Amino acid sequence: MAIPSNNNGSSFFFILMDLPGLEAAHCWTAIPVCFIYVLSFLGNITIMYIIKSVPSLHTPMYLFLSMLSMADLGLSASTLPSMAAVFLLGQRKVGAATCFTQLFFIHTFSVIESAVLLAMAFDRCVAIREPLRYATILTSKRIGAIGLAVMTRSAALHLPLAVLLGRLKFQPMNALSHSYCVHPDVLRLASSSTLVNSGFGLFVMLFTLGTDAILILLSYVLILKTVLSIASNAERLKAFNTCISHICAVLLFYTPLVSLSMIHRFGKKKLPAQVYMLFSYLHFLFPPMLNPIVYSVKTKEIKVRILKMLHPKML
Repeated sequence: MAIPSNNNGSSFFFILMDLPGLEAAHCWTAIPVCFIYVLSFLGNITIMYIIKSVPSLHTPMYLFLSMLSMADLGLSASTLPSMAAVFLLGQRKVGAATCFTQLFFIHTFSVIESAVLLAMAFDRCVAIREPLRYATILTSKRIGAIGLAVMTRSAALHLPLAVLLGRLKFQPMNALSHSYCVHPDVLRLASSSTLVNSGFGLFVMLFTLGTDAILILLSYVLILKTVLSIASNAERLKAFNTCISHICAVLLFYTPLVSLSMIHRFGKKKLPAQVYMLFSYLHFLFPPMLNPIVYSVKTKEIKVRILKMLHPKML
């Protein structure tokens, strides 16, 4: 990507935000940051390895889970460069091209994760409502097509966001509110009209995250309707238990996102900067770390395989 510049030919840069009040404590703040990334990478790679190496797990549910792990790895890898620069090296200055590239990948993988969560909701809906047709509806070919559509939609919609940012004017130095580049944060620093950028960004958000959230909710309305129609309490509980891990993953992803949006729209000026940054970290950093833990604890097949890897002689 070419280095963006203002109309007068001068290049511009962004300053990444450190934790407010802890700028001088890099040796301490780096420890939890490193812990989060190590746990995220190890957890998601372990999930993907187990699913790939165990043929009995090559089913729609686990194939979608491996897609979720890939999205989590991509999201973690997207935020890692600037987080490492800030917390490990103390380097906060980032070029515009690097910043725009990072925000493209952050938002792309975030929307990929949202779409995969929707695909997993559809998987659970089909498994509970149409158990006899489950294998014929969710074939390997269709799962592959869903995965390709998810990636294509996310990349195609977010590439124009980065390109449009390059057409705006900025001050030579621009202070961000995060330790990484995200579209709303960069957009608010522009010194020229952002009407087109704001309109397209809103469209992308509603078309992706908004639509996905509504369809996930609709899927669970249908699932709940089917579960409540089951006569046996034991069978009803068994059917609902297959959804617990997915519900946790959805809550981990959407709760910080909704809270961050509410703070950004209504309460940013009233709340300390630490609160805004906390919800940002909860949205972008914690789901990749916690999703593997949730599925390892709540999914018997994954838990058994992990125990075998850790204690091969005990099982």
